[in-house]
Amino acid sequence: MALVPGPEHIEVLEKRTAYKGYFQIDSYTIRHGRFDGTWQAPFNREVFERGHAAAVLLYEPERSVFLLCEQFRIGAYAGGMTPWQMELVAGIMEPGETPDEVATREAVEEAGAEVLDLLPIAHYLVSPGGATETIRLFLGRIKNAKAGIFGLEGESEHIKVHVVPEADLRGMMDGGKIQNAQTIIAAQWFFLNRERILAKWK
Repeated sequence: MALVPGPEHIEVLEKRTAYKGYFQIDSYTIRHGRFDGTWQAPFNREVFERGHAAAVLLYEPERSVFLLCEQFRIGAYAGGMTPWQMELVAGIMEPGETPDEVATREAVEEAGAEVLDLLPIAHYLVSPGGATETIRLFLGRIKNAKAGIFGLEGESEHIKVHVVPEADLRGMMDGGKIQNAQTIIAAQWFFLNRERILAKWK
């Protein structure tokens, strides 16, 4: 019978911080158990330490519209994608904050919106091959969705908020104009669960 490796089958032989700036990169020398019961030879990996985040798709059921944020993303630019990404309200969790608190705080800071109710969507790893970051994803009910310019100058944020009807978000998805995982996951979840959501919120 094949072995199912667990935490006891992981050995960190060395760990050091290779870089620390706005983000942090740790270097590991590690070995782990294999499915055949033997041990993998030691190998080196770098891990991107970014922290953990919460993100929320803001939705107004009375008008069937969403709020989406458009802002510059250096990772998209460096990766050859559209640098002005259409995405969810999101933020890094500070020590002592809950995911719900981050979602509601960021909704005000980034979109000028008050969250009236939150539904959990998913908790997932952004890039498990090389980053510790996880995202707690929510759907947030709002009222009186409005477009505008938001963000905190002290955090170099300049965010254009769009009011997006349901049909337009579907079209953006189908046309490949949504290029980040959290927005794709949240929108797909919404459309799969739309009737249940409307029954709860209307």
